Amino acid sequence: MERLCDDIIHLIIYELNDPTALILTSKRFLRVSRDPYVRAHYFLHRYGHMDAMFWALGRGKVLNDKVIDILVSSGAYISRYIIQVAIHHYFRSASHFIKTPWVRSIPLSVFTHFMKVTSALFDEIPLGKNEDDGYIFHSFLKESRLPQDLKSTKWEDVREILDKYKFIPFSMKDPLMAQLPIALAIEPRLLPYAEANGFRMDPKYRDFVFRKMFEKQALNGGDRTDEIVRNVRELKRLDPRMFLSRTVAAEICMEAKSNESAYRALKVLDRSGELLFKLGFVVTELMKLFVKSRSITSTYTINVLRQLYTDFPSTDPMVRVVMLLTVCLSESTWVLPAMPEAITSFQSKLEAIGLLPLTREDLFNVMINPFVEKLGVLLEYAKEEMEMSVKDIKDLVQEVAIKCLEIASKGKTLRRLVENYSLHVGLADAAVRRYSLSLDDLTPAEDEKACATYEAALCRDFSNLKMLRANSSGSSNQTSSVTAALAGGTEANGAEIGDQEDPREFVVDVEEPEETPVGDGPDLGAIGQDTLSAMIRQDEMAPTRSRRRSYYYSIYGADVNGKLDFPIECLPVGRWAKEHYDPHSAMMALFMTHAVINNNTTLLHLYLSSAGVGYTSPSTHVPITLKHFKLLAHLGRAPNWCLYHEIEFGAEFFFSEEDYLSKQAPFPDNKRTCKFRVKPNVIKKETSPPSLSRSSCHAEPPTPPQASPSRTSRRRPRRSAATTVTSYIVPDSDDEAIVEDDENAMTALLSMQAKKRKVESNLQRWIKHLSALLVDEQRKYKERRRRQDRNTDGKRRVMKSEFHKSLIVHLRSLRKVDLDKRKQLYGSDVAEEDYSDDDGDDEYQNVRVSKRRRITA
Repeated sequence: MERLCDDIIHLIIYELNDPTALILTSKRFLRVSRDPYVRAHYFLHRYGHMDAMFWALGRGKVLNDKVIDILVSSGAYISRYIIQVAIHHYFRSASHFIKTPWVRSIPLSVFTHFMKVTSALFDEIPLGKNEDDGYIFHSFLKESRLPQDLKSTKWEDVREILDKYKFIPFSMKDPLMAQLPIALAIEPRLLPYAEANGFRMDPKYRDFVFRKMFEKQALNGGDRTDEIVRNVRELKRLDPRMFLSRTVAAEICMEAKSNESAYRALKVLDRSGELLFKLGFVVTELMKLFVKSRSITSTYTINVLRQLYTDFPSTDPMVRVVMLLTVCLSESTWVLPAMPEAITSFQSKLEAIGLLPLTREDLFNVMINPFVEKLGVLLEYAKEEMEMSVKDIKDLVQEVAIKCLEIASKGKTLRRLVENYSLHVGLADAAVRRYSLSLDDLTPAEDEKACATYEAALCRDFSNLKMLRANSSGSSNQTSSVTAALAGGTEANGAEIGDQEDPREFVVDVEEPEETPVGDGPDLGAIGQDTLSAMIRQDEMAPTRSRRRSYYYSIYGADVNGKLDFPIECLPVGRWAKEHYDPHSAMMALFMTHAVINNNTTLLHLYLSSAGVGYTSPSTHVPITLKHFKLLAHLGRAPNWCLYHEIEFGAEFFFSEEDYLSKQAPFPDNKRTCKFRVKPNVIKKETSPPSLSRSSCHAEPPTPPQASPSRTSRRRPRRSAATTVTSYIVPDSDDEAIVEDDENAMTALLSMQAKKRKVESNLQRWIKHLSALLVDEQRKYKERRRRQDRNTDGKRRVMKSEFHKSLIVHLRSLRKVDLDKRKQLYGSDVAEEDYSDDDGDDEYQNVRVSKRRRITA
């Protein structure tokens, strides 16, 4: 380093965030760093010509007269605005955004030289209150919504401070930097002057600028169509990169009734071919978003959609459904007491919009919509006007009822249809045939992505708002807003201004923002349901810091309630099924399987709950089966906690729903076949006798059967048929040894017979079969690891599935519960047994072997 020339040392210092440590290692480096030229060009190199003077003023101890002169002569940007703010701040006047010492660390003589040099650049520098250039610019923005004759600050005044006095916000911390694009939206003719001062329009500002152009002026009720069109054309002429996106166009269409000037201006631009897209296509895609959106139930949205359909008719089938919903969901259609009058009103509205004639497919699409719950008028219309027969109507109702099973919020509709048309049995049979699931019906286990996204048709958790909020947050973050752009730049620019207090800290690194890669064509933006006013309010009120902004978008951002796909007061289909069907029926078994796969905690808690405390009412519980765990193992998903909780409380073990459904089937004749196949594994429950006979007390303990090396036999011992002789000898005081031997034999006999008469409980059967599943999961995991090691050179970590990890944790808990129960029955010294196998079960051959440490003497 000592052999390097001074120019090389200059370049090294320029590349360091904080060269203090380097210059303190050598007197030569200290001497080189004290060169005014090196100090001035350090700021120019690190921050650029636009921000060099601002950051140099914050380092008072490295600033002197020569450094100031070199900065000014080398092209550091100086505006009258930064001079005014620096003078106010130095002489203890209040500053609107600087909260650190900044220029107050500069000696008075150096600051006097700064004022002398910079004042020579401008003819006058007003220093009074509310006389600086920032206040003039802020007043112009504040009065932008007032009529032209009431404005005190004209756009010519702003043009003068931009052109003559080089006005530009000098820091990313300055709030005026976020408001500069607003001025360009209000008056696009200011764009050339702002670009001459170094401002560059970032594409991130595009949507924000056009939103402000089309914004409705509350205090100006006149027609602004020509003004909006002129501003859009002027901005596109001055900057060809600026264009109206589909996102903003859809937001303007959502205000077709409340902001008519903006909507007319948008149609003028579309007819003249100045848009990069067809407005009719945007309207069609926008209307299709409301087919399953709660906002379609509001009167405002209905009027807007009718206006858009009138201006841009479409033959899209989904658009037709949306327009039918605007008629069916209008309040006046359903409140009429007389059915003939309601049918007449319904037909007149269809005719006014041009939706006649209706077809059977139209009726079906409207009836299965989540927000249509009253079907009386539609069915009467089909009978009277469409001349459908009774059989056709019944077939339509049955088809609608089956389809409503998939729509989790259509419980009220199903209740009415089942009660009015007696669909209780037929609906259950059709549902079992159509929606039954087995392992073969699932996606292949090798496709992890497909298994992760797999969703059963029934029992979807529609009330879970986490995913919807995440999507709303993502769409909000994708919308271009000046606050998002500036906040992102602020975070990238490193530390706050308050980090300048240490005089030894030379600079803080500032990274230049990355440019967005240019694709084959411009990004026209996504289409959403938000209105223009809502997005403008979101841009203006959102915090500038990125972390606070993300929380704001997720909680207070887009209208989440209006985008929900279920009505406000709805009855879940799963709850309706629990009310109308027996818990041990095939219908409830089907719903239980789908709820387990979809992890619908609300329905699982309902299906596994009872009125009593604990497991006192098993008849009200929908049984859980081993098939549920196999399905989850195939998908790699963790079982819901309700399933393990049910097992701990004594849930009866079943391999599948066929086990308990077969018990309910009637058997009037032995030759009659059952609909469901009965498995040979039937749970046998036995109870030990309440007490032992007197003769058995003196019988010798029977020899335990020899266990095979591969299995542990737990068959009940045969009852001894031997006759024992009763002894009437009373031991005296000299026969204490004999009495003790009898007592020990009695205790051993009771313990042995209790263990031999022990019956395998439901919990133990669950533990046995879940342990076999765990062994299978461990085998699959090892195979994936070996396959991964063969395909790659180095060892890479293979993650266990969520089902595997959940089973490891909860099996440990289940074994502990089982051990505690057996200790209560047989004493605290009971041995820990393994229930992973049984003589009567041949389904699992892999047995979990308990590994115990052998202690040798």
